[in-house]
Amino acid sequence: MMKNKKVSMAVIRRLPKYYRYLTDLLDNDIKRISSQELSKLTDFTASQIRQDLNNFGGFGQQGYGYNVEDLHKELGRILGLDKTYKAVLVGAGNLGQAIANYRGFEDSGFKIMGIFDKNPKMIGIKLRDVEIEDVDEMSNFIKENDIEIGIICTPKEGSQEIAEEMVKNGISGIWNFAPADLKLPEEITVENVHLNESLFTLSYLLKEND
Repeated sequence: MMKNKKVSMAVIRRLPKYYRYLTDLLDNDIKRISSQELSKLTDFTASQIRQDLNNFGGFGQQGYGYNVEDLHKELGRILGLDKTYKAVLVGAGNLGQAIANYRGFEDSGFKIMGIFDKNPKMIGIKLRDVEIEDVDEMSNFIKENDIEIGIICTPKEGSQEIAEEMVKNGISGIWNFAPADLKLPEEITVENVHLNESLFTLSYLLKEND
């Protein structure tokens, strides 16, 4: 990635979609694609695609387009998917279980090493061969296993405290599903996934189309 150039979040949020479509193209043994053809798949304009990719260097060739395998590999590197990340998950309710059981994360290099909950009835249950432990054991586990990512699937209450405990013990990135806006140091990367807000947006759009 070009370190001396600030890339907008709008561009960054489009990269995973490019990567997903390129994965599909590889699965279908397609070797090359033009920006116009990629535009039809992604619903982004060909000009937008070229501008986005030019933030990270020149990948295409005029008259040829993009080599699908090479571009897929480069986008994976830009997104950090050439690395393996160790994660812990807190909150083994329905949402936490769904995330823990989704194999796609591990296939992409995100390995959930530990799962924690405060409900005594959940302690000892295994999700994809990972035994749920008491949340009081989380801090030591993070330190002992060099965990980088924390996944929070708890209710709003207690989520800030859990996030702070994660950060105190060395976690630098948090994937937050709790319906709360976490207040953490600027150097901590937080990706919020507020499901209700997404659903409310859908509700608004449906209402507007009535």
